[in-house]
Amino acid sequence: MLIKAVAQAIPTFAMGCFDITKDICDQISKLIGKFWWSSQDRENKMHWVSWEKLTLPKSQGGLGFRDIHTFNLAMLAKQAWRLVHDPTSLCAQVLRAKYFPHGDVLKASSRGGISYTWRSILQGVKVLKNGMIWRVGNGSSVKIWEDPWLPREWTRRPITPRRGCLLNTVGELFDPVTEGWDEPLVRQTFFEEDVRLILSLPTHPELDDVVAWHYDPKGMFTVRSAYKVQRGHDQRLSGAAQERDGFGYEMRGLQQAR
Repeated sequence: MLIKAVAQAIPTFAMGCFDITKDICDQISKLIGKFWWSSQDRENKMHWVSWEKLTLPKSQGGLGFRDIHTFNLAMLAKQAWRLVHDPTSLCAQVLRAKYFPHGDVLKASSRGGISYTWRSILQGVKVLKNGMIWRVGNGSSVKIWEDPWLPREWTRRPITPRRGCLLNTVGELFDPVTEGWDEPLVRQTFFEEDVRLILSLPTHPELDDVVAWHYDPKGMFTVRSAYKVQRGHDQRLSGAAQERDGFGYEMRGLQQAR
C-alpha cells in the first residue's frame, strides 16, 4: 500500500535518531489521513473513521497504519537497546563519558544542557523499560525490589512489599551450598505468587545477569514488538484517563443534583 510504503516510510531515518515532537507527528498523520480519504492534495473530504481507528491492527477492525509518534519512540528504543548490549561501541563510549559516567544507561536521567540527540534516546529508554526484563545469572546486578526480573505480564517486579527487608540483590536469595534458590528464605520473604515465579526460574551462578526483551522468546528486541508494547501502554493510560474523567463527570452531576 502506497501509504505504508512511502508516506510512513519517508521519516523513518529521522525517527531512528531524533524524537520528532508529537505535534509534528500529528501533522504528518493529518496529511496521511487527508490523502487516504481524498487521494488529492487540495481536496478536503469527509473522514468517515478516526485516525486512531485506522491505526488499530486489522484484527481489531483497523487498517494497521502506524501511529507515527509511537513508531518514533520504538525506533529510539532500538538505539537504547544498542547502548545496553554494545557498551564497547564508539557511540556508547562517547555518550557514557558525557552523560552516564556511572555506566548504566537505564539509570541515566535528563538534565539541563544535554543534546537533543541524547534527550531523544532517553525517550527510547523509557519505552525500553516498559518491555525489558532481567535474565538472572549470578544475581549480583539485579535489584530485588527495583528491577523487573519476574516473568509476568502486568508487572515484573515483586508484588510483595519490602517493609524492613535487608535483602538487596537477587544473588542474596541463592543458597551458597547448592547454588540454587534458598527456598526457606524465599518463602519467608515473599508472597506466594512471587514465590511461585521465583522458584520456577533457573539459576546460573556462573553467568552474568543480562537485560532481555520480555516479549520475545529469545529475549531479542525488535521495533515491531516495542511498537506493540508502547501502543498497548498508551491505550491503557488513555483508558485510565477516560475512566477518571467519567468518574469526575458523574460526581459533578451528583453534586449539582443535590
